[in-house]
Amino acid sequence: MSKEQFQPIANTSPDTTLNKLKFFGRMLLDFQILSIYQHVKKIAPKMQGSVLDVGCGDSPYKHLLSPAVAYKGIDVNIADDFKYKNSNVILFDGKHIPFEDNTFDGIICTEVLEHCEDFKTLVSEIYRVCKKGAIGIITIPWSARYHYIPYDYYRYTPSTLKNMFSSFSEAEVLNRGTDINAICSKIVVLFFRNLTSFSNPLTFLLAFVFSPIVLLPAVLIGHIALYFSIGSQDDPLGYTVYIKK
Repeated sequence: MSKEQFQPIANTSPDTTLNKLKFFGRMLLDFQILSIYQHVKKIAPKMQGSVLDVGCGDSPYKHLLSPAVAYKGIDVNIADDFKYKNSNVILFDGKHIPFEDNTFDGIICTEVLEHCEDFKTLVSEIYRVCKKGAIGIITIPWSARYHYIPYDYYRYTPSTLKNMFSSFSEAEVLNRGTDINAICSKIVVLFFRNLTSFSNPLTFLLAFVFSPIVLLPAVLIGHIALYFSIGSQDDPLGYTVYIKK
């Protein structure tokens, strides 16, 4: 089994001045997080009533919801192992959502389904706890390394995603970024993995020396490609599913 050399950085909530700097500053370099944020921001402010955040982690997108929304976040008990510590989280087994039928008006589920061995049960549970007319946003990575080892099981195509959410009255699948963003993201990860690899002085030195030459152009090109949707949409960073029951 592969050993995880560079675990994803926890996506923390921007609930303090320092965390706001970390949250929004990170988006200068992390195209996965930036593209997810852009898509969640389109729908989260429209949510009303009660909202469930499935696999909420540190609830990084709760701040996009109206203060009037009744927010509930659920996550698995091993989330702490991956640097997610949320005292307000409701623990569940990763499959069976601990709420009654027709409870929620909105659903948020970001970068979770790839970690679910039994994703069919979780998707059916999301459907069950949604009220009629409930809306939701699901994000899933496509161009992402093997992460949170060994709890990383799937990468889903748009065809599969359409089938997964076919029980909903609406399920729109959108790409997040293009192949150019995916390439630029890989370059950023490559450099930061080597910059944090102090056990190998040579790779650290090479990453440090070539950062201005390769890393900075990759970041600039990535932002331009994301803003103008330049590149192929068939090999994106990931996918977003907008759902309605």
